Amino acid sequence: MKRTASPLRITAAMAVLAVGLTACGDSGAGDGNGDGNDGPYKIGISQLTSHPALDATAEGFQEAFDEAGIEVEFDLQNAQGEVATANSIANTFAGDGDVDLVASIATPAAQAAATAVKDKPVVFMAVTDAVGAGIVEDEEKPGGNVTGQSDRNPVKEQLQLLLDVKDDVKTVGIVWNSGEANSKSQVEQAKEAAKELGIEIKDVTVTNSSEVQQGVQSLSDVDGIYVPTDNAVVSALESVISFGQENEIPVISADTDSVERGALGTYGIDYEQHGKLAGEMAVKILKDGEDPADMAVGFAPEDALELVVSPENAKKFGVEIPQEVIDRADETID
Repeated sequence: MKRTASPLRITAAMAVLAVGLTACGDSGAGDGNGDGNDGPYKIGISQLTSHPALDATAEGFQEAFDEAGIEVEFDLQNAQGEVATANSIANTFAGDGDVDLVASIATPAAQAAATAVKDKPVVFMAVTDAVGAGIVEDEEKPGGNVTGQSDRNPVKEQLQLLLDVKDDVKTVGIVWNSGEANSKSQVEQAKEAAKELGIEIKDVTVTNSSEVQQGVQSLSDVDGIYVPTDNAVVSALESVISFGQENEIPVISADTDSVERGALGTYGIDYEQHGKLAGEMAVKILKDGEDPADMAVGFAPEDALELVVSPENAKKFGVEIPQEVIDRADETID
């Protein structure tokens, strides 16, 4: 089945999607939380940057309200990859008395929201390690005004996919942003998994997406490349894909959307579904009055993980995906 990215759906039930930073309003939580009505509510969404996985997350989050029949005004702000801008967005939402709930997409945006917003609920998405990033105290019982959905990946299974495709892999390269706590967590997981799989990890750090092309050049001696859910690297994925194709080094990704952009495959999260699960948490907070402090951080259920492969992409790296792998794939992209 060929996957296609769906456009962001804004329905009548969603009311208005406001774009552009708004002026600060009165401090304090918005009206109407937990009273069992169907809105209208105002939700501020802080998205760290734009790439297909995060865009799908934002779409899924909003779809949850559409399906619940709740009227919402969404104020979607994009930090364009800048942490300082994410901090500014969080502070704006914190001071806007009309905002009932703040949603954040990606770890730096969630860290900014957790720091700035204290008197209204915060729901995060696309965060790998919420405790390690200092966003919540405990995954089972967050204990504050913040909860959400983690996109922690099955890193070992993803690396195993690379071995299933190319059984002579000895060293796997990873480029990651040293400023993203989620990426550090994934690299640590990869190194632990590598020990069990009998391979080595060679990692290279960058500080922003513009450094990715240079960083990947130092991986010419590896047998495969793994792209974690690192926002800087995924934003510059095409440079990693091009390097892999030129040097016949297969590239696997941690997110399914990156397969559409050239990676040979992954066993990963459907980010639209990931965002929808977070949206359902937000619905429970706003409509049903549930307390984020008592809402455990969510993780992708096994049936939300997908094995997605692209035989055509694999050929561009000089490898062939075994038929056995294709047969068990949930989706095959031509």
